[in-house]
Amino acid sequence: MKLIILIIAVFFITSINGQSVSNLPIWDKQQATLNGDWLLSKNGSKSAIYITQNNKLVFSNGLVSRTFSLAPNGATVGLELLTNDQSFLRSVRPEGEVEINGMRLNIGGLTGQPIQNYLLPEWLETMKSDPSAFQLVNYAMTEVKARFPWKKRKEWMSKELPWPLPGKELVFTYKLNAAAITLIAAKYLKNENLEYLKAISAEVHYELYDGMPVFSKWIRIVNQSAAEITINTFKSEILAATESESAVDTKKKWELPNITVESDYNFGGMTNESLYRSSIAWNIDTLYKTQVSYERTTPCLLEAYPKYGPDQKIQSGQSFESFRIWELIHSSWDREYKSLEHRRMLRALAPWTTENPILMHVSGSQDEPVKKAIDQCVEVGFEMVIMTFGSGFDVENETPQNLDRMKKLADYAHSKGIALGGYSLLASRQVGGGDDVVMPNGMSPTFGNSPCLESKWGINYFRQLYNFYEKTGLDILEHDGSYPGDICISKEHPGHRGLEDSQWNQFQRITNFYKWCREKGIYLNVPDYYFLSGSNKTGMGYRETNWSLPRAQQEIIERQNIYDGTWDKTPSMGWMFVPLVEYQGGGDQATIEPLKDHLPHYAQRLANLFGAGVQACYRGPQLYDVPETKAIVAKWVAFYKKHRQILDGDIIHIRRPDGRDYDAILHVDPAGTEKGLLMVYNPLDIAITRTISVPVYYTGIKGAVKVQEQEDQSKISTIRIISDGLSDKATLTINIPAKGFTYFILK
Repeated sequence: MKLIILIIAVFFITSINGQSVSNLPIWDKQQATLNGDWLLSKNGSKSAIYITQNNKLVFSNGLVSRTFSLAPNGATVGLELLTNDQSFLRSVRPEGEVEINGMRLNIGGLTGQPIQNYLLPEWLETMKSDPSAFQLVNYAMTEVKARFPWKKRKEWMSKELPWPLPGKELVFTYKLNAAAITLIAAKYLKNENLEYLKAISAEVHYELYDGMPVFSKWIRIVNQSAAEITINTFKSEILAATESESAVDTKKKWELPNITVESDYNFGGMTNESLYRSSIAWNIDTLYKTQVSYERTTPCLLEAYPKYGPDQKIQSGQSFESFRIWELIHSSWDREYKSLEHRRMLRALAPWTTENPILMHVSGSQDEPVKKAIDQCVEVGFEMVIMTFGSGFDVENETPQNLDRMKKLADYAHSKGIALGGYSLLASRQVGGGDDVVMPNGMSPTFGNSPCLESKWGINYFRQLYNFYEKTGLDILEHDGSYPGDICISKEHPGHRGLEDSQWNQFQRITNFYKWCREKGIYLNVPDYYFLSGSNKTGMGYRETNWSLPRAQQEIIERQNIYDGTWDKTPSMGWMFVPLVEYQGGGDQATIEPLKDHLPHYAQRLANLFGAGVQACYRGPQLYDVPETKAIVAKWVAFYKKHRQILDGDIIHIRRPDGRDYDAILHVDPAGTEKGLLMVYNPLDIAITRTISVPVYYTGIKGAVKVQEQEDQSKISTIRIISDGLSDKATLTINIPAKGFTYFILK
């Protein structure tokens, strides 16, 4: 009897979809699994769906697979990293959860698993559907679609990346049946007619990308009823993952499952750690009664949900879409390897972050200093001018005179091939008039003060931004103090009703603008983690007061900041800072101006930054003052542009700067002609000779590597690679001048 029900359910689902399960290719795990390292080669791994012998649907690209039951209800019943035959799922849970009009409803899922430690295929045959949950009625597969338009600035990119990402989107559609609605009414003691629930569908969306062990997931609620509904809250992912450690005793810091999660609902920081305050949680699994932890506190349940709301009203004929998450399934615990996988994922999901223009922060916004900065940028090869903080640039000044003057400056810059824009502060200020965020008792804004983006002031501020950039044609916005996630309990602001919808609505306000900028090709410097919503670059990570220290100390700290920041970012994703004029104190010992009087230091800063492929905010009135200064700047710009592709590639960390010995980084690009570029610095007062084991695995070079010292074609040697997996290395003996550097190109 159970078999008959299963067959009927599967036929029902596939017949609605317009295709038969029998038309799908049969899943063969051994045949589908790819060999090789996805960081070095995509291996032609294409995303597709398959059917198993027992009618389970498999979504795979040869690197990872996610398996779904189709009956008695839809549910994730397998999550595997195929390249090392590892399972990441231990228990079946609902595909999602949504609270509609105060009623919390599961989407899909199966019940009846005997224990939560692991999942056996035979258990699935006796597991049941929650009768009050949304039931699977359909599935369909399409190509991945762009999340929003992107106008590429190809002149700032070392190579073109695809958008949208190649891959497949798999959509499951769920609905509530009459029996479920009866149970829901009884549970919530609802006397009113709930028949409108029949006309609400819940879609669960998955994306899988070619050549990457990365799934994306989100949900969409479609209101086809005649009633208005409220989406109080939701969970777009509930994943009972295999724990990475077993600890009996209480722990302060657990080793989480080897999955890196990203979300485009993220704010309040410069790294993805901030998403744990906004949209992601590794929670305790209260159903997991047989875990090793005596207090049953192992964090092994991944859940994706907003911490507030969203409390969105959905009219008849409209729909609600959750934020998206991305799950990167790791094959190694090695820090460099995991970091590289994360960086490659970010580059693919937000390819605009590879736009890496060479920029100057001019300290004035009047015609003369701006035109001088533009002209100097042209002379030395810089590509962008930003009217910096304190320059007088003001996007809130909508007078015809200001708009006209800014348009003329933009036209002048464009005639010279230079992009132009400026700085605007959003949060960390008080605007008054009842337009600031009103926090609950005991809470304060992230930056001490902040306007509410859904107040009259906030709505008007964004209107000013759109208007300013439309009418002036400027190319860049440095948006400081971006929305940090502050909530607001005011009931007087026109853009939100109260606490529960305040965070969601403010986030939509700012990210809609960022996506518009991405469509228009407006470059976004944002010191917060808005990459997946359209921003190009954030701070690499530094303390501003460090630029008030003596110059020699700044040199080492700068390289430390880059070394540390590029564990989480590619070189193009983070900016650094060079105080050409005094910044926050320090006097003559800290400043570079007069530039001609500090040429060795200026040259070292340029070597640090361009050698790392990291652009800095060169803040001051000028890039050079005499021909000798101009020559040094032009030399390093030329170096960067010649080797742009490899310098924009990932950084492998060799030795962290400490001022006591050499420090070194290795750029890698297995797809490039120059597959590696080794930068080595010597902070000591004496020349040194060092023998370095260069980790060449990530260059993709095998057997032997050709090493060229700087630009000297006569100094090319072939070095045998000692093969040891991730530890493949080539040993290189090098001479580094006192207070100097050298570099080597690997082919």
